[in-house]
Amino acid sequence: MNGTFDHSVNIGIFGYGTVGSGVGKLLLENQKSIEMKAGARIRTKAVAIKNPDKKRLYLDPSTVITTDPDCILKDPEIEVVLELMGGISPAKEYILEAMARGKHVITANKELMANYGKGLLETAAERKVDLYFEASVGGGIPIIHPLKESLAGNKIKKIIGIVNGTTNYILTRMSQEGMSLKEALGEAQQLGYAEADPRADLEGLDAAAKLAILSSIAFNARVVHKDVYVEGIMGISPIDIRYARELGYTIKLLAISEDGEEGIMVRVHPTMVPSNHVLAWVGDAYNAIYV
Repeated sequence: MNGTFDHSVNIGIFGYGTVGSGVGKLLLENQKSIEMKAGARIRTKAVAIKNPDKKRLYLDPSTVITTDPDCILKDPEIEVVLELMGGISPAKEYILEAMARGKHVITANKELMANYGKGLLETAAERKVDLYFEASVGGGIPIIHPLKESLAGNKIKKIIGIVNGTTNYILTRMSQEGMSLKEALGEAQQLGYAEADPRADLEGLDAAAKLAILSSIAFNARVVHKDVYVEGIMGISPIDIRYARELGYTIKLLAISEDGEEGIMVRVHPTMVPSNHVLAWVGDAYNAIYV
């Protein structure tokens, strides 16, 4: 199948942990369909990582594994860079350098896009390259493109969403099985839904970063992480869940953004959602966004 294409797209990946190996697995398992849609052979030419001795799965034997970022940044054959490291630095510097060298960039870095997305998008436009960041919000829900394109002619007044799968899974298990937060968190960690250090999820920080990105696009404004009022789910107990149910509500960690007369208001906090509302039906580690 690969031999039928006249052109190859060479990819360089920064970071090959949980997210990176997941991308590698998808590229490997869906290679034929991805290449048919792209009209080109997709090849992961190099992966830059911190620990070269750790075994890496789902990579072609020809893929170069390196600790030197220049193997990706200075390779003229690499056209697309995937930034899957997380954090601000050195991810930001790598993205800027990649775009300066004419490479297109895909990132799942919500923290970076929440704080520096506007400047990075402006740089991408100046360099005439693409910067894709759909993976940084909504658990893969294709929301960025509709906000930028499909809904561009509409006046968006409010966004309400469940944008953190970890906390939604925990609240679902607490509601359905009567678990404590600690028990539900332990189960989420066993299933790989929660990190070993789950504070960013439980404290609402992950959801806040995603909301900042969505709000910036929806309202064509600069909204950064620190603008968001944040309250996590650490204080939610099985008693809260039960009382809410008796009143006809379901507790969800909602990300809410409104463009009102007093400006843009952005907040993340546990909310009692009417049990007949569509967001109340979103269970387990799924996300949903209501515009």
